Amino acid sequence: MLPQFGSAVRKTKSLNKSLQVDAGGSSPERASVDAAWLVLEAANDLGDHAAIAACRRVIDAELNGTIASSADTDLVLGYFR
Repeated sequence: MLPQFGSAVRKTKSLNKSLQVDAGGSSPERASVDAAWLVLEAANDLGDHAAIAACRRVIDAELNGTIASSADTDLVLGYFR
């Protein structure tokens, strides 16, 4: 087997990761990140600085491969209630 280099490795790893997540249903972390983008837009329009900060932390956590705090996730998911 030949070693993989460059973008082929990144594509393979991200494809495998997405297949693992999709196999068990939609990922709750991904749902909270999608919601964070929507809430971030609304919070920017309203000038809600606390919500903006929480959204940024949720988005940054997903980009860094970590888990966002439950307080930030709860704020994002409950924003429009």
